[in-house]
Amino acid sequence: MTAVVAPNPGGPEALVTQRRPVPIAGPGEVLIRVAAAGVNRPDVMQREGKYPPPPGVTDIPGLEVAGTIVATGGDDDLLLGQRVCALLPGGGYAEYAVAPAGQCLPVPEGYDLVEAAALPETLFTVWTNLFERAYVVSGDTVLVHGGTSGIGTMAISLCRLFDIKIIVTCGSDAKCEQAKAWGAHHVINYKSQDFVEQVRSITGGQGVQAVLDMVGGDYVPRNLQCLAEDGRHVSIAVLGGAKASIFIPEVMSKRLTLTGSTLRPRSAAFKGLVADELVQNVWGFVEQGKLRPAMDQRFPLADAAQAHARMGAGDHFGKIVLTV
Repeated sequence: MTAVVAPNPGGPEALVTQRRPVPIAGPGEVLIRVAAAGVNRPDVMQREGKYPPPPGVTDIPGLEVAGTIVATGGDDDLLLGQRVCALLPGGGYAEYAVAPAGQCLPVPEGYDLVEAAALPETLFTVWTNLFERAYVVSGDTVLVHGGTSGIGTMAISLCRLFDIKIIVTCGSDAKCEQAKAWGAHHVINYKSQDFVEQVRSITGGQGVQAVLDMVGGDYVPRNLQCLAEDGRHVSIAVLGGAKASIFIPEVMSKRLTLTGSTLRPRSAAFKGLVADELVQNVWGFVEQGKLRPAMDQRFPLADAAQAHARMGAGDHFGKIVLTV
């Protein structure tokens, strides 16, 4: 099969195509003939040599795919021929990929497989961090940074479906308009506005119930100022810095919770449980056509370098996808 790998760390040009053996599904796994693979920030970090795959995981990047099950590692022939999208530990940038069966979600008839490939990574991430770790509920208000990213656009969609008010930050007026058009209730241009002051104004001085943060660094103390009493701060990336200084008495007086997570190293058992929760709570919206990812551009698998260059430029809105 054809796969895309980065034999040596570097820029987008480090991605090259290679011929690799078709992987074999082990017990509890399925082999998927890939129709499309989502491009995510961890793929970029892996290419740069900053985020190696977990032990035992292929060096082929790619954390989400959609396609058709063509083989199983057991006797469950009922899965053969099913259209699925799946969360992977790696291996998505290829014509075939192996996925734990529990991390596969059925793609409804009529749902574009390319769009389906853009669902798993952001859906699993936003659900586990905003709805589980921050336990937001109907009527809450949340702040999410990176409003036009894959994570940001998925957060907007889920919040709209679950009656949660969402405030997002973006880096330009044009991106603010895109986020607003996608469904954000309020948008803040962090380059021209103080997001702490804006959040206070929007919430009437009360603050938000939760912040989903992928920036880290000096955003963290400012995020804490945005939180209401008993608010929850969830870190999912540190694009702006891995260290932060916080005012501990503020955490104490407002009874704040600071938490965070990473998804890729978690066990297949955990991810399978998340998949079950998504089937119970979210997948009905997918089947009804009410939950679709924000789609940016589609690139052929061989043009993965161009896809990474677009992500690096930061001009994308929503998900970038490779087609196979």
